Amino acid sequence: MAQWLSWRKKFSSAPAADTSELGSQLASESTEMAIDPPQQEAVGIEPVEEVPESDSPGKSPGIWRRGLAQLRRVLTTPLGELFRRRPISEEVFAELEESLLGADVGVQVTTQLIERLRDRCRREKPEDASALRAYLKEEILALLQKFPVPPLVGEPRPWVILVVGVNGVGKTTTIAKLAARFSRERKKVLLVAADTFRAAASEQLEIWAGRVGVDIVKHQSGASPAAVAFDGIRAAVARKTDVVIVDTAGRLHTKSPLMEELKKIHRIVARELSGAPHEVLLVLDASTGQNALQQALAFQQALPLTGVILAKMDGSAKGGMILAVTERLGLPVRCVGLGEKVEDLQDFSAVEFVDALFSPEEAKV
Repeated sequence: MAQWLSWRKKFSSAPAADTSELGSQLASESTEMAIDPPQQEAVGIEPVEEVPESDSPGKSPGIWRRGLAQLRRVLTTPLGELFRRRPISEEVFAELEESLLGADVGVQVTTQLIERLRDRCRREKPEDASALRAYLKEEILALLQKFPVPPLVGEPRPWVILVVGVNGVGKTTTIAKLAARFSRERKKVLLVAADTFRAAASEQLEIWAGRVGVDIVKHQSGASPAAVAFDGIRAAVARKTDVVIVDTAGRLHTKSPLMEELKKIHRIVARELSGAPHEVLLVLDASTGQNALQQALAFQQALPLTGVILAKMDGSAKGGMILAVTERLGLPVRCVGLGEKVEDLQDFSAVEFVDALFSPEEAKV
């Protein structure tokens, strides 16, 4: 509370706001207790891996091919033998269905793709099953292009990005990579450590802020996440910040108190800054496959999500879930994590994704 009051005093020049709602929220805060200093020291800070940087970040076909190597190995490489010089038959469709399910595309989307391929074969009457490869590539591209992918940062200042997701999906690392990217673009970035329930989460984000060279607003562990968000928005306005990235608690999505806390943060941010948050991005771990989709559906019920970031795509053979996420959520994939380097967090491109997934030199077809 003392830290919250100090922020209020420091930024008293900012426009005044009715804090009665915030005061009542603080008074009725959940039963989760702050971790006292001895306990926090015992828990410690989880190791924070370095994020290597490149002198020339940017899009590269090589990044996409390397990042999708695992998924390509499971999904499209085996299709070479499946389709080569075979007549089109139900057996071919059954084997293709098995490949799609093995890549965690999901039953619903797999069924849709198979039916579209059957329909196209009936209409175009290809000579053999080899045509299915091109058909499948086009159908996947069409599915991924259903939703436009706008820039991550728009015109209003400060531009507020609320980042949500369960613990362990790579949320903190993703935030650090976003901050590094925006900083390289000469944007003034502020991180807001509103994940106050997980031991040492704020400290981890503070380490990242120091490494990336951006400012951070944080409270002690166990403080009200909404209060941290409140102070973060006030600080961003006072400092004329370009981009604010708000980290949030990531306990299991089945915990209703977490979802209520996220809704509260969203309300506070919206109240303090008109139009904010401008983005509500859900970070998912691509390696968890269909489990990630269930997480996404739960978060979508609680918050007005604007997009998805798929982390750890480079280590996943279950990356086919990207199709299920797009189709089931009706949301665009905004970024994908294709490696450990800063530039490996790429803006999503359906064309780059599909070209790398069906890469001829890798698939050898």
